[in-house]
Amino acid sequence: MSVQAADKSDAGVRHDEKKERADKIDFKMVTFSLAGKEYGIDIMNVKEIASAGRFTYVPNAAPFVRGVYNLRGDIISIIDLRIMFHLPAERKDDDALESLLILRIEDHAFGVIVDNIDKVVGVSRAGIQPPHPIFGDINVKYIKGIIENQGKLYIILNVEKLFAPKSEEAPAEALAPAARMAAAPAPARPREQGAASASADVNADFVKETLFAFKRFGVSSVNEEWFKVRYGQWSSSRKATDIQLKEQPEADQFLETFYSPCTGELWSEAYADAVVAAMPRFESKSINVWNPGCGKGYETYSLAVALRRSYPEARIKIWANDSDLLAISMAPNMVFTPENVPEVYRGMMVKGRNGFTFEQSIRDSIFFEFHDVMNSNPVPPVDIILCRDTVSFLSAADQNKLLSDFCEKAKHGGAVVLGSNERMPMDGWNRSGESPVSVYVKEA
Repeated sequence: MSVQAADKSDAGVRHDEKKERADKIDFKMVTFSLAGKEYGIDIMNVKEIASAGRFTYVPNAAPFVRGVYNLRGDIISIIDLRIMFHLPAERKDDDALESLLILRIEDHAFGVIVDNIDKVVGVSRAGIQPPHPIFGDINVKYIKGIIENQGKLYIILNVEKLFAPKSEEAPAEALAPAARMAAAPAPARPREQGAASASADVNADFVKETLFAFKRFGVSSVNEEWFKVRYGQWSSSRKATDIQLKEQPEADQFLETFYSPCTGELWSEAYADAVVAAMPRFESKSINVWNPGCGKGYETYSLAVALRRSYPEARIKIWANDSDLLAISMAPNMVFTPENVPEVYRGMMVKGRNGFTFEQSIRDSIFFEFHDVMNSNPVPPVDIILCRDTVSFLSAADQNKLLSDFCEKAKHGGAVVLGSNERMPMDGWNRSGESPVSVYVKEA
């Protein structure tokens, strides 16, 4: 048989295999759109498709809970997926009908609002590709997979992980209090005696819940002191009926006083010197640093320069990681404009066509990597952990997990640099430095 004939034969086999996979439909999903992108949900999780409106408002519920709805005698919570995922949502009149998917997760039923419901699509499970951060506008861990069908790319949501009551995942944590409130009857009017105190406690709890829903900010022993002070300021500056956070801009405003100095920019010389002064003196010729949640790399470069100035003969190695794919991709080649570069850094920079970049020796000391700190962190024992304002933007359970990892990775006598309004709640650490520097040294 000729080579040409063999090639045709192989091509025919591949075509038949591809056709066989396409013909094998073993997964069906209900497809819909959100903000112009196509999504799908396993049909086994969809109880029915409906159109409804005039939902009963539930006071103090999370922002993405539109209310409750009487579905043929069953009272179900209505969740707006667009608001939950911080996507644009067209505001309709109260009488307008919304597109609803009625989902059943374990023994719980509820409705989710989407832009438009398309159709049921059958595909082969073998064709479903693993999720990737560049797809979709939601966290990759809530995506079951990606598949192309008839020219459209569908993002398949993992609704079990997103909504399961027993799940420890973030949206479920934010949803649970709202869902409980939606399902429960309205509370009776409290008696005057003790009502103010009870109301304040309830308002504080709902502010905590909405901070997590909007910003994934988890109030815990790490930041409880700051929250109490900030909540007092917030309450005194607003009307009693206007304390709760109704929109994301209000959550942003609430958090304005939380962030550490020099966030989103190179550290000032004074702040960098204060951080180094609060750390123990390192005698080793090699200094290892772990910087989880490094973002675009501003604080990574700032610490690298501060250490180079303090330990000019030491070999400095920084492992910097973040789960923001775009930010971490740009960090190694970050370019700075002259007005954004404090004088202390200019001696370690080179001028290029578009601005200033750090010299090669500084860049070679940093290893930027796309990584989620909730996964295994394969870094060696380190002298310094730089993690400002990152721990607080995790659930309480994940905060404990990450802090335990800090205890394991930090050498005895090593230092952890937290955010200005964060505290180390674990035993075996001693505070060092004055506000706004928050450095903790591990007991030897």
